[in-house]
Amino acid sequence: MEKIWLREYPPGVPTEVDLNEFGSLKDILEKSCRRFADLPAYSNMGVTLRYRDIDRLSRAFGAWLQQSLGLGKGERVAVMMPNILQYPVALFGILRAGLIVVNVNPLYTPRELEHQLKDSGATAIVIVENFAHTLQEVLDRTPVKTVITTQLGDLFPFPKRPLVNFVVKRVKKLVPVWNIPGAIPFRQVLSEGESKTLADVPLNHEDLAFLQYTGGTTGVSKGAMLTHGNLVANLQQASAWLSSVSKPGEETIITALPLYHIFSLTVNGLVFMKVGGHNILITNPRDMPGFVKELGKVRFTAISGVNTLFNALLHAPGFNQLNFSALKLSVAGGMAVQRAVAENWWRVTGTPLIEGYGLTETSPLATANPLTIREYSGSIGLPIPSTDLSIRDDEGRELGLGEAGEICIRGPQVMRGYWQRPDETAKVMTADGYLRTGDIGVVDERGYARIVDRKKDMILVSGFNVYPNEVEDVAMLHPGVLEAAAVGVPDEKTGEAVKLVVVKKDPALTIEALIEHCRQHLTAYKAPRQVEFRTELPKTNVGKILRRLLREG
Repeated sequence: MEKIWLREYPPGVPTEVDLNEFGSLKDILEKSCRRFADLPAYSNMGVTLRYRDIDRLSRAFGAWLQQSLGLGKGERVAVMMPNILQYPVALFGILRAGLIVVNVNPLYTPRELEHQLKDSGATAIVIVENFAHTLQEVLDRTPVKTVITTQLGDLFPFPKRPLVNFVVKRVKKLVPVWNIPGAIPFRQVLSEGESKTLADVPLNHEDLAFLQYTGGTTGVSKGAMLTHGNLVANLQQASAWLSSVSKPGEETIITALPLYHIFSLTVNGLVFMKVGGHNILITNPRDMPGFVKELGKVRFTAISGVNTLFNALLHAPGFNQLNFSALKLSVAGGMAVQRAVAENWWRVTGTPLIEGYGLTETSPLATANPLTIREYSGSIGLPIPSTDLSIRDDEGRELGLGEAGEICIRGPQVMRGYWQRPDETAKVMTADGYLRTGDIGVVDERGYARIVDRKKDMILVSGFNVYPNEVEDVAMLHPGVLEAAAVGVPDEKTGEAVKLVVVKKDPALTIEALIEHCRQHLTAYKAPRQVEFRTELPKTNVGKILRRLLREG
């Protein structure tokens, strides 16, 4: 497709970015730590780590992984934490040691956690002890040999550190009982690592940085292989797009989406690190009163989120009383932005919601609206610099403007492939290097793209992918279920929610019992919110369940 979108680029945004300015994420981090040493990098619950602190602590963590564990280049280390100060320390320590980060959702069930640890081959894991009981259940069935545990307040100064940890464990009772012999405390690792030397591991664009897990239409979570080159490219692309509003060393971004999710990881944790920004880490954004209170303490210039988060903030008491005079950038992704939310956000904050689009497989940013927009359009914007977009039919033929087809993306941010799954990689990559996104879209005469449908049966709950086969597999584990089909249904709070349509084997099976069964085996956002019993499911003549008919009612 001709790059007609380049004519719509705002002044100062390049059509191509310099991919060779940095050899790796390590280079970007170390440059920022030198350039912005005295500036705040990450804050949480009123405690701040400056760039020099991130440099020192991540160096110690990486040195310990190399020298004490003997981990060599390319080995995998899992990180299972919410947004706390230990996350960037562990993240950058792993990367600086030449190792590969495997991000893990802390809310995973034992089944989900076991699959990811086995599939990735992670030999070490850093985990907040609130979730250690989950790991304990599956540890002996995984390749993990070293468990590093941390408490929420471990990087807070005395006396805040013991006080927070006591309240979390003893007062709020947020730490279920666990017992993992040989687990090593995070603070001990840092203490021992400070006396060790971090060996310089040569890294280039071809080296893997992350195994970032994403679902598949088969229901099996797959690791997208994201290289240092992929992430360097996306950081260059995103910072070029933001260059008209972001000033090095002067930005403060609210980071409420979890950093283990690719959107927040790249846009917040990495892009703003590259420009010397200050990430305000929100550990529990579901605590809306606490979240709003935190927002009132800081003069923030940027915030990222999904539609549901912005909507929740707009309805939270006190939010519309905050001072938004410094706010100049509100970035939305992960799911479609609703017109009512976008217009209400503009009215309350005076800034537009800038919607972008991408996938785990594109590191994630692929398209974005110009920062100059002032009103909601429903568009996912223009392909960002150094990115090609093509609309194709089922046979792979390129379609014209205004014609609906599958959105395909090509660029330096597109993953190398799926970890140890060449079969799955082949399904999504075209012969000419495009990633088939599974989303159906159109491009208008100005080059703006719009999503009109999803080719996949994927359900999008608050920006998180839910794959029907996984939900169905869990439902079928219940002895009272004969057949099951999962579909997405509209939901005011989460955009979509999971609905399960079931044919009973046991006439006594209840909706409540089935939902409870699913909640035991699935992360909360994947669990069905609705269950409908039917005598049969609609199917094709070869027996494939017609989810489309179920969605239509």
